[in-house]
Amino acid sequence: MSVGAKPRDPIEDLFERGVTDGLPVVPPTHERVERAIAATGRAADELIALVPPNYGRASVEKIAVNAVMAGCRPEYLPVVLAAVEAVCDEAFDLHGVSATTNSPAPLIIVNGPIRKTLDVNCAAGVFGSGWRANATIGRALRLVCVNVGGARPGLVSMSTLAHPGRYTYCIGEHEEASPWESLAVEHGFAPTDSTVALLAADAPITVYDQRSRTAPDLLATVAATLAVIEHHKMTHWGDTLVVLSPEHAASVAGDGWSKADVRRFLFERLQRPVHELLPGRNGGDGLPEHVLRKFADPAHDATPIPKFRAAEHIKVLVAGGTAGRFSAVVPGWTFSKGSNLVLRRIR
Repeated sequence: MSVGAKPRDPIEDLFERGVTDGLPVVPPTHERVERAIAATGRAADELIALVPPNYGRASVEKIAVNAVMAGCRPEYLPVVLAAVEAVCDEAFDLHGVSATTNSPAPLIIVNGPIRKTLDVNCAAGVFGSGWRANATIGRALRLVCVNVGGARPGLVSMSTLAHPGRYTYCIGEHEEASPWESLAVEHGFAPTDSTVALLAADAPITVYDQRSRTAPDLLATVAATLAVIEHHKMTHWGDTLVVLSPEHAASVAGDGWSKADVRRFLFERLQRPVHELLPGRNGGDGLPEHVLRKFADPAHDATPIPKFRAAEHIKVLVAGGTAGRFSAVVPGWTFSKGSNLVLRRIR
């Protein structure tokens, strides 16, 4: 720097380098990155994953750099590492998620004891702002996808609309307020395990139901919201979240219903006859030609076609504040050959 020249602003430098998400980031100094790496107990050069679509090498150090920029505390790094590993699993299809003209963003769901250790919000305002862990863990993953994987908006990431989850998208399950086992336990983990689950997800759709007090009544409302995922005639959909608030979950469980009962009810209710799913009738989209060819007279065929490929694709968890009869549906990007929910244990 020449004599009399103004010192460069490190935050503005990072903007100019194109490594931010449009918001200011924390300069990743050597000291900050070293503290983050040390918190993982892993070697800086350990390879966690190759990040699509450019298949950049996500080492512990590179992930730490992005986590520091996102504002993560060092102790958040194990969660970020697990999330990067999960999102790069082939079953998640990050290449497709990053390049699609659709709107999905990686949603992180945290389960297990680490939620309390890191103060991950699972309760009131769970999809909103105000919690550093949620905000920065989700943001760190997104920065890794862009800076290591190359998913730059407008260049590779060509989403027509996108949604705010592409800044950050991270929640915890409110296990203490749930009448059922957690999402992680359902998928084979122990209650003492800390885990992340990754879903390529659209923005949450609020389900408002103040009056229903029985499982069938309440879940009929939820089903009506699930019915319009992508469009009202979309069928054979995959992994999607039903996020029940504690009050709604208590109503359903109070009738003696399990999560399996919830899934079965929703799956069976979300079926429509072939003749209502014809393209060009009450909406241009509908069953594809290769499906319609299976029916001799589709215009009059009453064979039921399910919204979801199987009941197991409807993932139920409890989150949100203990006051308020609101729930949410979080659509996955899960058409045939699309993304699947992927879980990883946090090391």
